[in-house]
Amino acid sequence: MRSVGMGRGRVTAYPRQLESLIRLSEAHARMRLSNVVEEMDVSEAHRIQREALKQAATDPTTGQIDMEILMTGLSATNRAKQLELGKFIVSTMSKAQRHFKISELYDLCKENYSSGFNQTTFDLAIRELQEQNKVVQTSNRFLKLRDI
Repeated sequence: MRSVGMGRGRVTAYPRQLESLIRLSEAHARMRLSNVVEEMDVSEAHRIQREALKQAATDPTTGQIDMEILMTGLSATNRAKQLELGKFIVSTMSKAQRHFKISELYDLCKENYSSGFNQTTFDLAIRELQEQNKVVQTSNRFLKLRDI
């Protein structure tokens, strides 16, 4: 488990993970009708845990394990795309110096970001800009840059 985070400055073996490894090992021993946990039980528990981690935390775009998916729901790749999209939106709005229909901004983004762009990424980028007080939604359909 620790090797997953090596090289990135992260330690990925937390107490809860170790406790679950113990529980899985004990459960595997009980499945064998044994009261004693043996090395094969620990190995199988580790295999199960590793597979679960791969399935839950693999970034589909890179194929790499990304622990940020488990913590935030977004891979580092998608987070970077979201931030880049936010910069594009602010830049577009500041150059035009006007309000934008949200659907118009969506269409502009779609034209400029064919790869990895979808409604969810757009919505998250807008929400992030609102939380950073960079844009304000003036009605259900319009956004404007916040006066700073």
